[in-house]
Amino acid sequence: MSQPSLHPAVDNGIQPASASFAGGTLQCKCSSNPVTVEISSQTAHNHLCGCSKCWKPEGALFSQVAVVGREHVKVTANAEKLAAVDPTAVIKRFACKDCGVHMYGRIDNENHPFYGLDFVHTELSPQTGWAAPQFAAFVSSIIETGTDPASMDSIRQALKAKNLEPYDCLSPALMDAIATHVAKASGVLH
Repeated sequence: MSQPSLHPAVDNGIQPASASFAGGTLQCKCSSNPVTVEISSQTAHNHLCGCSKCWKPEGALFSQVAVVGREHVKVTANAEKLAAVDPTAVIKRFACKDCGVHMYGRIDNENHPFYGLDFVHTELSPQTGWAAPQFAAFVSSIIETGTDPASMDSIRQALKAKNLEPYDCLSPALMDAIATHVAKASGVLH
């Protein structure tokens, strides 16, 4: 039995980031009048995500998502084709109404630890040099989208073989950032 696709951008090797990379464009999958989003910065915390909310390429178990400051995200073509997939979600994922591809996700709640960061799918870019995936988050959530629980050990082994530590939450650095934000908001830390 062949191993299912983790994600097309990692299945055949992870491309390293370019030290001088300063951004590029993302484009939806429409063959005409695609939505184009300009990202004017390198991304951070790029990872594979198994949650059931993130957009995944056809046949992939995981999405690939990174963050960038929202001030670095600008829709430059066909913005009228974008709509929030779930306007009530914490992360409002804006997708093309025609092809369904998620272009970016945004948090509006100013008290959220990740407020100010937008979530983007760098595999939608023709440019190379984006930050490479560093870990896999919400791995067990792929069961919710139909993955056989019996295959989870082999999937985690495949992730580790790509040097992508599998977590059933976010990476320790991001979990620490959330806890720090909560502690500061409550006055425990200053």
